[in-house]
Amino acid sequence: MFKRILLLPIFVLLALVSKPAPVSGQALLPYTLQLDAEELEQQGLNLAQDAVQLTRFQQYDLALSRAKLATQLAPNSFETWFILGTLYVQNQQFDEGIEALSKAQSLKPEEAGVLFSLGNTYFQKQEYRKAVSSLEAGLKIEPEVPEALFDLGNAYYMLDQYPMAIAAYEKAADQEPSDTWPVWPAINNIGLVNYEQGNVASAIDKWQAAIAIDPEAAEPKLAVAVALYTQGEQDRGLTLGETALRSDERYADLEFLKENLWGERLMSDTQKFLANPRIQATIAPGNNAPVQVDVTP
Repeated sequence: MFKRILLLPIFVLLALVSKPAPVSGQALLPYTLQLDAEELEQQGLNLAQDAVQLTRFQQYDLALSRAKLATQLAPNSFETWFILGTLYVQNQQFDEGIEALSKAQSLKPEEAGVLFSLGNTYFQKQEYRKAVSSLEAGLKIEPEVPEALFDLGNAYYMLDQYPMAIAAYEKAADQEPSDTWPVWPAINNIGLVNYEQGNVASAIDKWQAAIAIDPEAAEPKLAVAVALYTQGEQDRGLTLGETALRSDERYADLEFLKENLWGERLMSDTQKFLANPRIQATIAPGNNAPVQVDVTP
């Protein structure tokens, strides 16, 4: 068990040691403090743990400062760099995050979680090939991580490598996690791929499957609504679209849909759908009463 030390006294003593020893006779020799590297490393790990706790209370600035200090106290610990990199990414500082995560990866090359975080960060930077490379490297170590498989599917999708994207999404959906994430999003995104390929019927089937898994999910409801509306089933599509948008108005924002990887074909059809007066009335301020509708064919 590591010994624990208080952080503040260390820096007070370090400041004292850094000053020249006072001259007070030949009998007095300067004292040199011997710091225990093991204790410093443990203190760094403690600070990293504090940083993680602070993020749970959304104290991100404090968490980041502690994480930075943790890497100074424990520079050879991959955990401190991993936590610092994750905090940078959470703060949208992607370059700094990649630098810290790369340091963590160099310290522990076989840590799949670091590679998954790197892949996710590269994806957010829109460097999709690098995202694929990092995610696949991590999946070679831990091949059944649904979140990483989902990210891999997204990266392949953005590279227009549709068969690879569908294969990754299917693996993500087959991992049977403890909750619905990322099962319904993976199935939903297979629908997005199908729609861009012109397979509208297959896309609708996937979106309805996603709704069956999570009946509260607004995204697949709106996607089905747009598809039905575009195919001529306008009243049914509008009614379902009203349900989706009343549960989550963010999906009326085209930029939000783009961030959720809606492709050009679906975005074009959605823009027409959102222009319908009934939908415009639905997304008007204050109009949020729920509407129930059967989404089965």
